[in-house]
Amino acid sequence: MVLVAAVVRAARSADSVEASAVVEAVYAEFGFTWEPDGYHGDLADVERGFAGFWVAELEGRMVGTAGLAVSSQRLGGCDCSLERLYVLREARGTGAGSSLLRTVIDEARARGLHSMEIWSDKRFVDAHRLYERFGARVVEERVGDDPDASAEWGLVLPLEAVSS
Repeated sequence: MVLVAAVVRAARSADSVEASAVVEAVYAEFGFTWEPDGYHGDLADVERGFAGFWVAELEGRMVGTAGLAVSSQRLGGCDCSLERLYVLREARGTGAGSSLLRTVIDEARARGLHSMEIWSDKRFVDAHRLYERFGARVVEERVGDDPDASAEWGLVLPLEAVSS
């Protein structure tokens, strides 16, 4: 079996509906509440809702999303955050998540940023392994402000520690 590499590209406003569908599918998989006009309102226009937003595609089909934010970090010393990194179940293990994370890190570095905040539901064990492979470390935990008040890990990723 030959694995096809994910193609990561900058998202446009026209990608918002499909990007929202990717995130919503992961939410449904884990039994999370979906609020398109509330908590998930930032996905209504992915180009305007983030400092940067990218999608991963496999064979022309969108399978993952990731965003960069540069304001409102909660963890001390962080000057940016990873947002909305989600990969459809059938695309996990293909490198789509790694490619998306690498793209967000590269953009943050290009902007002169130094430390990335990542909040992740404690149930996303595979995601935590990915973040840790890139050098992120858990520094805090919280109950999230999402509709389900999810238990989350707060991770910090020093961008200079990530190999190019």
